Amino acid sequence: MNISCKNCQSKFKIPDEKVPKEQTFSLSCPECSEKVIIDTRAGSQSAPNGSSRSTETSPPNLKKEKTLIEEVDANTYDASDKPFDFVEEGVETALLCESDATVKTKIKTALHNMNYHITAPELPKDALKQMRFHVFDMVVLNERFGEQDPEMNSVLKYMDRLNMSIRRNIFVTFITDRFRTMDNMAAFNKSVNLIVNLKNIDEIEKILRRGIADYEAFYRVYKRALIKTGRV
Repeated sequence: MNISCKNCQSKFKIPDEKVPKEQTFSLSCPECSEKVIIDTRAGSQSAPNGSSRSTETSPPNLKKEKTLIEEVDANTYDASDKPFDFVEEGVETALLCESDATVKTKIKTALHNMNYHITAPELPKDALKQMRFHVFDMVVLNERFGEQDPEMNSVLKYMDRLNMSIRRNIFVTFITDRFRTMDNMAAFNKSVNLIVNLKNIDEIEKILRRGIADYEAFYRVYKRALIKTGRV
């Protein structure tokens, strides 16, 4: 049986022998987890006669649109996407993903005072390209950077896919208007290191320094164990 998800337009097949006969059943789309309802009863539009059945209501040749992450990953190497031509040993780098000019200036000032080399892409696509070629020490990310829906933040989704050996070395600061500053439970839920509420943005340098100090204290023992066992 040929199945098509109405939500994301993904197409997949399930063996005919595993399809319940003359009844309605549901399954989850393997791409987006949306529930797909299938009716195999006689006369149902979702179960036409013959061995090949389909629930699709969209044009059969419609291709699934690539996500922004997939689009960037598919691109070939371009040296112009590299954020830094060179970085001296010991110099820390920061990726600043913020659209509001006033907020961006305040964060830049704080990062500059903390001796970070800073790059501030205008769009999520540019940020993802730069992250392909450089592992940043600090990422400061507004939850609505390039997206109205904070749950669709492409930069955060990209970092969720990183190997943990890489991700644990990136300090991620999440700029938001939904959670309180230094809310550890919200930070854990979003897989970031530090939450900063926009109403506290004038104190961003102080908050960053405190967050990094707490982070280093938390990981000090862990990192020493890795070094002792030769894993880093």
